[in-house]
Amino acid sequence: MGTAAAAAAAAGEGARSPSPAAVSLGLGVAVVSSLVNGSTFVLQKKGIVRAKRRGTSYLTDIVWWAGTIAMAVGQIGNFLAYTAVPTVLVTPLGALGVPFGSILASYLLKEKLNILGKLGCLLSCAGSVVLIIHSPKSESVTTQAELEEKLTNPAFVGYLCVVLLMLLLLIFWIAPAHGPTNIMVYISICSLLGSFTVPSTKGIGLAAQDILHNNPSSRRALCLCLVLLAVLGCSIIVQFRYINKALECFDSSVFGAIYYVVFTTLVLLASAILFREWSNVGLVDFLGMACGFTTVSVGIVLIQVFKEFNFNLGEMNKSNMKAD
Repeated sequence: MGTAAAAAAAAGEGARSPSPAAVSLGLGVAVVSSLVNGSTFVLQKKGIVRAKRRGTSYLTDIVWWAGTIAMAVGQIGNFLAYTAVPTVLVTPLGALGVPFGSILASYLLKEKLNILGKLGCLLSCAGSVVLIIHSPKSESVTTQAELEEKLTNPAFVGYLCVVLLMLLLLIFWIAPAHGPTNIMVYISICSLLGSFTVPSTKGIGLAAQDILHNNPSSRRALCLCLVLLAVLGCSIIVQFRYINKALECFDSSVFGAIYYVVFTTLVLLASAILFREWSNVGLVDFLGMACGFTTVSVGIVLIQVFKEFNFNLGEMNKSNMKAD
């Protein structure tokens, strides 16, 4: 079958639903990856702190390298998850890494986690469950031919041009002057790059299917796969650099929480433009996912905004007894 025939076959099939086993496996990998990714910022921050105390580069610290390896493992897990379930489900599940990272940071970095922070962890997990329940049940892009068509869509090309322009402004003009003092600068750079990394990851998975099946279109699929790999590699390298710059200047859990919200929002926007996975979501599921994402965001705010408040249940009970 040629590319045109493959596209026609795909159009005839419509949006296919992943098998229950594939969805379960993808969800399991996504959850584990989010927990692994949640530990990366904490381990890298710990390595940076240890290196500063010794007066050496963090590149010589074993804890920093443990965090870096964990980041690589988490990204590989995300790659596998993106090939099995919709992007609009995998990306929000990254919320599970935020409470896990906050709990880990309270032990390794002695960062505060009070009762509101623990409540935020619970809300983040509950919101993630709601997201799973109301996630899209089918894929809107299933073949390499469909992927090529969507990558050249004027709406997506225009979106990428805007993202590239913003990245150039941030990296070459804004970051050198305001990056060390404004956490949103580094977060914006890393999150905007997510507009390339996540679609590229999912695209590589789709193109790899044609390559492995040795279809007549496998040569075109190989070229597309190499281009997406190059884009993915460059994006990850730049993200890696600015994540470590942010961890040198800011609290790891604060960075992780804000990064999750901004990254998820921009990735969902890019995926909505490219893959149009939202077209398979009904009104009830859309509202359910919106409520789930809001619950997750509120949980993250509770973890971070009130982290400096030094109180717990014991102190609250004492205050109530005094009032009585």
